Amino acid sequence: MARTFLQYDVFTREPLAGNQLAVFTDARGLDTQAMQRIAREMNFSESTFILPVEWAGTDIRMRIFTPMTEMPAAGHPTIGSTFALAATGVITPAMKRFVFHLNIGPTPVDLEWDGDRLSFAWMTQANPSFGPTFDDRELVASTIGLNVDDLLPGAPARQMSCGAPFLLVALNDAAAVDRAVSDAGAFKRFTKAAGVSLPIFLFALNGRGADAEIAVYSRMFAPEFGITEDPATGIASGPLGCYLLKHGLVTAEQARAIVSDQGVAMGRASRIHISIASEAGVITDVKVGGEAVLVARGELLV
Repeated sequence: MARTFLQYDVFTREPLAGNQLAVFTDARGLDTQAMQRIAREMNFSESTFILPVEWAGTDIRMRIFTPMTEMPAAGHPTIGSTFALAATGVITPAMKRFVFHLNIGPTPVDLEWDGDRLSFAWMTQANPSFGPTFDDRELVASTIGLNVDDLLPGAPARQMSCGAPFLLVALNDAAAVDRAVSDAGAFKRFTKAAGVSLPIFLFALNGRGADAEIAVYSRMFAPEFGITEDPATGIASGPLGCYLLKHGLVTAEQARAIVSDQGVAMGRASRIHISIASEAGVITDVKVGGEAVLVARGELLV
């Protein structure tokens, strides 16, 4: 049977940049094993599978797979699939909000239009869960091929989640981010020592962006999930904004306009917008947004 898919580059407006995504626009009849095998065949960071509505109050059911596992939620698949559904007419220009049913539950996406063309999408993520800090800075640094001196002083390595857990690691500068390496063996040693298996999101503050946003330079490694390096990680970008605010690296006003440049080291530059709202020090709203561009249409014969 031919399974139609659309291929998008996400968190970019330029083809052949950003993060690749395969969107299977009609996944009816596929079981979990088949979806996982197809995602492994596509071999992108993630592939998505669109299914009919299952819950009242949502507009579509979507499942997300890496080459190795199913994800509870993810950012670039949600943004990219939003653009795919707009291209196929499921999402129409009259809509200002579209609600995905992901494994974590209803996930709203706010839509911005340029006439009949979807121009930007904002994914609302769960408010943050602040997990434990990891005080063995030598272990953290060695896991990504760096020295303790590369870690930003006073900024703890910390587990965080806005729908999927990551270990956030703040580094001194972009040069340190570029020197980091993704090593599956080192990650296995970290998992054994720390007792937890987490993707690592590493970043450095990088001044202000072209539009006066707070700029961050970032990378993400998840070799134990089948992702040596991810060009754009939207579901880690919400936690990034929350981390910066929680640990005093940005003000509450600055947290409303952050841009993360990811994927540069891979030659797939991505631009991820982050907006964190808070009241009296309590985070009340987490949004991650961006663009996507269609680069291919195809059929998988399975």
